[in-house]
Amino acid sequence: MAWKFDNPLQTLTTEDQNQAARDLWEGESLGGIKEDNNRLPQPVVTLLILTIITAFMITFPLWGQRPTAAIYEEYIALMDDPNVQAMSDEKAMKYIVNTVKSQGSKWAALQERHPLEMDDLRMIKDQIIELQNQSAYMQDYTVVGDKVVIANFEGNYRADGTRERHQPYWDKGYTIDIFFIVIFCVSVIIAVKRLPNYSFKPDHSKHH
Repeated sequence: MAWKFDNPLQTLTTEDQNQAARDLWEGESLGGIKEDNNRLPQPVVTLLILTIITAFMITFPLWGQRPTAAIYEEYIALMDDPNVQAMSDEKAMKYIVNTVKSQGSKWAALQERHPLEMDDLRMIKDQIIELQNQSAYMQDYTVVGDKVVIANFEGNYRADGTRERHQPYWDKGYTIDIFFIVIFCVSVIIAVKRLPNYSFKPDHSKHH
């Protein structure tokens, strides 16, 4: 079971082992099954890579994080402004967004990623104000449709004994995923490259 690492993407075995595998491949009847030695189709490899990348991008907080109540507090604060009250919904929403953006909100990126209409703000306004009155941690609450609910995460404990509930930038799940995906890909490569190269086409005429 010698290993050869000088050209791992070509083969991981010595030539004598490859030859023994070729002889076995052509000599055994395999129950009458004629198994060829074709390379893994490149579209399948591409699809696998895209699936892995897409899965991480969708679940990564940058793309998959739901909006928190915190990013809409500045919007809510402007809703009762007389200038806003006198406008149509479309103009009022545009005014609120531009005003908050001009003030340099720290939530600017998330606000842009999760836009709202005036009707949406009206549905969550009272819930956000109620949480503010309770001095709640607004990042711990997620906006799901017309509801503002506690986020489905459990992070570290704060100094006051409460638990962080907002989605972390990185968590153990991503580390575990990367570990197992690397193990899977390496295992597949090893299994394939321990066989004769796909340039070898077995002669099934030797089967009896």
